[in-house]
Amino acid sequence: MSLVAIVVLALSLSADAFAAALTKGTLLDRPRLGEALRSGAIFGSVEAITPVIGWAAGLAASTLIAAIDHWIAFALLGAIGGKMIWEAMRRAEGKPKATRNSFWPLLVTAIGTSMDALVIGVTLALLNANIVVVALAIGCASFVMTTIGVMIGQIVGAKLGRLAEALGGFGLIAIGTLILIEHTLLASVAGPGHLAAFL
Repeated sequence: MSLVAIVVLALSLSADAFAAALTKGTLLDRPRLGEALRSGAIFGSVEAITPVIGWAAGLAASTLIAAIDHWIAFALLGAIGGKMIWEAMRRAEGKPKATRNSFWPLLVTAIGTSMDALVIGVTLALLNANIVVVALAIGCASFVMTTIGVMIGQIVGAKLGRLAEALGGFGLIAIGTLILIEHTLLASVAGPGHLAAFL
């Protein structure tokens, strides 16, 4: 994968964490940098680990599905992106249910928002992507986005989080579409690898 694709993927997958962090930030009277960094570290660590787990599972099965791997990548990315857009559109703007940003609620929230990254890890195995680079990029993006989200949550509320999540969904759909084009339409015209500079 190119640097551009890795950045788009990392930012897209960190959108869920950013949206959750904004909600967590609204619970704090005056969010402090230490609390924001702590939240960012938890989310970033989980988001970096989950794609590696998915990648390992995908690597084990990649030889069995090599002929249709591009369709699987397109379907997974499209489904996850569509889910993110749908949830961003229908999420209520009511008061968050949590009462404080203690460790276990943060960890559970981080795991919940990282399920997309787990599935993406399977796709990365099918694409023979450098999982170390991609996982670190996703983890760092999630750390930064979560830290920012907690700090500004009190100011901007949930609306910006919904927009970020929707944009992240569109980003994943775009990557999936480019993968499909690379392996189908352009492969029959110009041979595989035409979009390799991007992917």
